[in-house]
Amino acid sequence: MARTRIKICGLKTAQAVSACVAAGADAVGFVFYPPSPRAVVPDLAAELASGLGAWQTPVALFVNPEPTLVNEVIRKIPQVLLQFHGDESPDFCEAFGRPYLKAVRMKDGVDVIKESRRYGRAQALLLDSWSDQYGGSGHAFDWTLLPRQSEMSQPLVLSGGLSANNVEMAISQVAPYGVDVSSGVESARGVKSESLIESFCRAVQLADFNQVANRM
Repeated sequence: MARTRIKICGLKTAQAVSACVAAGADAVGFVFYPPSPRAVVPDLAAELASGLGAWQTPVALFVNPEPTLVNEVIRKIPQVLLQFHGDESPDFCEAFGRPYLKAVRMKDGVDVIKESRRYGRAQALLLDSWSDQYGGSGHAFDWTLLPRQSEMSQPLVLSGGLSANNVEMAISQVAPYGVDVSSGVESARGVKSESLIESFCRAVQLADFNQVANRM
């Protein structure tokens, strides 16, 4: 089985980026949504992204952005993966000619299969808890709402309320391609904890190890 990829989102400091690098995160997210306490500007994000390892991916999170902002971020972080977390259309997401993730906020009535087909060119569909503030709720959603991975057009990334305390259960129940965490590795709102980042990554790695051991 493939290992579960890890994305740590909402980074604002070099120390937090270094913690992600040391813990083995696959991707780190930078938020370009001014209302968020985790928001950064393109110049700072570019500086932080320079501290990533060769095989670690910077991800730019946008919420209904102006195209000029997306293009500025692409220009300053050439290797960036785009993540659209608002109400962006497939045409908008694809207009930049770059790989992207599309977030879907989960609640009763959301048709994940329909959204998966609608954003069929997305690298992955990131499923997050419903929030009027577009993410960062810190609450998990009902994982029974999720379809089987085989029914989707792209890999599934699980987000929303994850932490070192529940990510092993999430991996066991959902078997996502990747997991995404933000508030679950914070000591205060918008403040990343190096020790919690390490604990989260270790919990994911242990979950993968246990999945393999249980199949032997």
